This record gives sequence, C-alpha cells and structure tokens, in this order.
Amino acid sequence: MYDLTGFQRDLLYTIAGQDDPHGLAIKEELEDYYEKEIHHGRLSPNLDEVVDKGLVEKGAADRRTNFYTLTARGRREIEARREGEDQYVGELLSES
Repeated sequence: MYDLTGFQRDLLYTIAGQDDPHGLAIKEELEDYYEKEIHHGRLSPNLDEVVDKGLVEKGAADRRTNFYTLTARGRREIEARREGEDQYVGELLSES
C-alpha cells in the first residue's frame, strides 16, 4: 500500500466499510470525511487506479451505476497497514 496516495487509501477504507458501495455512496462518505466536495474528476481516476492495482473489483449494477468491492489483496493490504500503524501508535494509544 506504500505506493498509494492518502486519498486512494481512504478509498480502500471507505469501500471496506460498506457493502458493495456504488460511486455516489463512496463520494458521499468521502465528502463527509473531508468536509468538502469531492469532484468526479478526482474520484473516478483514483477508483480506476485502485482497480488497476488489483485492490478493488469494479462491477456494474446497471448501465449507469458501478459498485466496488475489495479484493483479497485489498483486504490483505489494509490488514498489513493496520498492523504497521499499531506498531507505531499502539503503545501510545494504550497509555491514554
């Protein structure tokens, strides 16, 4: 996951937290998180990038709506990232 941008990592976490979310649901979730509008010109290419990297699978709900799911590799990448984060901040957070 080292080669992803922060926005692309946020996409993975957002997709992981929903059941087969469609593009608009992902957009709305990210807008809540970032507290600003996410434009299609930013969302779409980044979704395509995580699909191309094999972290997310894209399916068609209908002719206009795509849905997204994490692949097994995407889940492994999130798990590895969280383990790394725990290594650095786990003790700090447990001291609180």
